[in-house]
Amino acid sequence: MLQKAIHKFKKKSLKERFLLFIGILFFLIYLTLGLIVIFWKALPLKLEANYRIAFGVLLISYAAIRFFRFYNDNK
Repeated sequence: MLQKAIHKFKKKSLKERFLLFIGILFFLIYLTLGLIVIFWKALPLKLEANYRIAFGVLLISYAAIRFFRFYNDNK
């Protein structure tokens, strides 16, 4: 299965590989940013705890949507 995924990756053009990398990168950025907003208590933003958690959940939800769209496009 891993060999099949590697072969499929190698068949992609340079542009497709770059977009794959950018898609994964931004998914990880949004996920990390959402977790930072939720768990970092000394966040420089002046938000109440409820709003901070809601904003973090919103960022994580957006990361999940990006991941599922990305996954379906590369299937």
